[in-house]
Amino acid sequence: MRSRTQLNTATTTGRLPDSLCTHTPKCPTADSPDREAAHVVAAHPEQGWSLLCNSVLLFEDTGGLLPDGRVIDPHRPVAALA
Repeated sequence: MRSRTQLNTATTTGRLPDSLCTHTPKCPTADSPDREAAHVVAAHPEQGWSLLCNSVLLFEDTGGLLPDGRVIDPHRPVAALA
């Protein structure tokens, strides 16, 4: 559970804390290559997005947004050539 300070900071500044990860072991950071392995803290499949505990926003097309606003391009697997 987030501390009262984290909750107040998130609501007063309009920004999420650097990490929503409060469990052990900690999830990968938003900058690590395996960032998508983080736990989902909010899922809205009807809208096509999920928020991970490392504050990464993932979209159903495999793209996403990092907490600093950088874009993750969609990365669909390429079909094997016959």
